[in-house]
Amino acid sequence: MADEPLFEKSFNISGGDFVNAGEVASKVKKILQDLGVSNRVIRRATIATYEAEMNVVWYARQGTLTLSVTPELLNIKVTDEGNGIEDIELAMQEGYSTASEEIREMGFGAGMGLPNIKKNSDEFYIASVVGQGTVLDITIRRQ
Repeated sequence: MADEPLFEKSFNISGGDFVNAGEVASKVKKILQDLGVSNRVIRRATIATYEAEMNVVWYARQGTLTLSVTPELLNIKVTDEGNGIEDIELAMQEGYSTASEEIREMGFGAGMGLPNIKKNSDEFYIASVVGQGTVLDITIRRQ
């Protein structure tokens, strides 16, 4: 069946772990290369995965990223336990950021994370509960 996963794996992400930040995105890229996914799709998935992973590292206590690959699409689901997003519409605007000074000093926090995820997705869903966390559901078609 076309919608049954060929591959599925979950990765834990630790909030505040700047040393290992980006490792999940690198692992996802390698998995997709090994599965023979096209370079164009790998690039989009790596950008979306990296941005989502970094948001967990910066803003949440912990999170999980689950990659599911079918013959038709990639699905990347990210759930986190964190402060949540008060105004999703505002957070989706390019340039809007709640990044701390520490994050900005590291060269991040330009307010492009969620917009970049959306740009590199064919379907994008976000839900958040203040004080509990955020869920991202990212779908990228393989064709």
